[in-house]
Amino acid sequence: MTSDLRNRLLLMLVLPLCALAFVGVWLDYRSADEAASRHDQRLLRLLPALSDSVLAPPIRDNEPPLMLLAPPVDEFLRQNAGFAGYSVRDVKGKLLLGDAWVHSAVPTTQAPEFHSVEFGGVTYRVAVQRGRTGAGEMVVALADGSDPRQQWAQQLLLRVLLPNLVLVAAAALAIHWAVRRAFKPLVELAEAVEHRSPRDLSPIDEAASPAEVRPLVHSLNRLFALVNAQAEGQRRFVADAAHQLRTPLAGLQAQVEAWAMMAKAAAPPRMPLPDFDKQVPLAQEGRAQGAIVLGVDQIEKLRNATRRTSQLAHQLLALSRADARSLDAQPPQRVDLKDLCETLLETFLDAATGKGLDLGLDVQPVHVTGHGWLLRELLSNLVDNAIKYTPAGGIVTIRCGMRQGRAGPPRVFVEVEDDGPGVPEAERTRVMQRFYRVPGTVGEGTGLGLAIADEIARVHRASLTLGTGPAGHGLVVTVMFRL
Repeated sequence: MTSDLRNRLLLMLVLPLCALAFVGVWLDYRSADEAASRHDQRLLRLLPALSDSVLAPPIRDNEPPLMLLAPPVDEFLRQNAGFAGYSVRDVKGKLLLGDAWVHSAVPTTQAPEFHSVEFGGVTYRVAVQRGRTGAGEMVVALADGSDPRQQWAQQLLLRVLLPNLVLVAAAALAIHWAVRRAFKPLVELAEAVEHRSPRDLSPIDEAASPAEVRPLVHSLNRLFALVNAQAEGQRRFVADAAHQLRTPLAGLQAQVEAWAMMAKAAAPPRMPLPDFDKQVPLAQEGRAQGAIVLGVDQIEKLRNATRRTSQLAHQLLALSRADARSLDAQPPQRVDLKDLCETLLETFLDAATGKGLDLGLDVQPVHVTGHGWLLRELLSNLVDNAIKYTPAGGIVTIRCGMRQGRAGPPRVFVEVEDDGPGVPEAERTRVMQRFYRVPGTVGEGTGLGLAIADEIARVHRASLTLGTGPAGHGLVVTVMFRL
């Protein structure tokens, strides 16, 4: 856009200069034409004097007639010595007096005629007239090499066109430099907007913008403010809704967990439930003295449903917090990834052991700059996914350390590897989308774990990639941080 505007402005400035140059050429020609007209009038006035200079016919045969140049003609020839000439011929065109190169066709009338003759590298303006002289009817011709119109036509390229072309080229370069300098603030503004993160909706400094584009900057800032307000409203709504859901879901989950524990410990497997908070009926299978009896499998389904709902509320809250705009007021800190991995190993060890998984650790002491609670959420989602989708007897490994990047110096990484079913390569881009799950996936989930991890990685200017395990199966999720 900026380049096109710059080129258009350059074209609009150079074209008038070219037009002015052509106008200058035309004016030069007009000036030369006017001067040439004066020269024609001068030659026209001298032709009668040249005719009067032929005084008498020749005394002997084969001799020229007697001639005495009139003072005006003699003065004209002396003033323009080397650039003037004359000739006197008879009506048959035979040269009698003067210069042989001053020639022309014999006029058929006594009206004066003008034409040009090239001689010695000079273009001469020749005036010819047929008339009466002292030696009879003759044809007299007077040539002038100082005609400006002839010189202008001869030196058109050297003295007119070339200087104008050089002037236009120099002006074009000067205008290009000036336009480029003038458009530099606009180019910088365009680059600043282009390189902005989609999450960066902070206003542009209007004072640092050119006055001509300040209305545009003001409109952009107003648009940024509206979009930011809308996004902030949506984020706040999701956060508030998730936060409000956590309290009742936590109470519900605690009550269902207690029922599940009592149901497992009781014998027979079905028994009346204790009255927790007025004994709210959940699923009616039979009635005994006003109580509802549930089976252990139904209690387990209810517990799993409450766990999924609580996890979904927690993930929605984490997703709303993993927003760059909500982190502006929170300065980043130095995070020990080795300590973080060890803490998560302790957190998930019971869940992995209960499923028969080998949860291992392979860590090196490394640090990154970021938000510790967000990085904990990122790694928790990766480990939770690995434990959830890895079949019993599988292996899950948490790693962190330094690794050589594809190009450049080594980079800090954190990685979770499992030997589960993995993710097909064609689906690896889509699983980063929110609420998307690979078709045919076994187990229950919300489809938010990898989306939240990817969002947190972007906030920390890190890259999250999915790969296949070393044995050709399983999933390896790697987060590479920039130093």
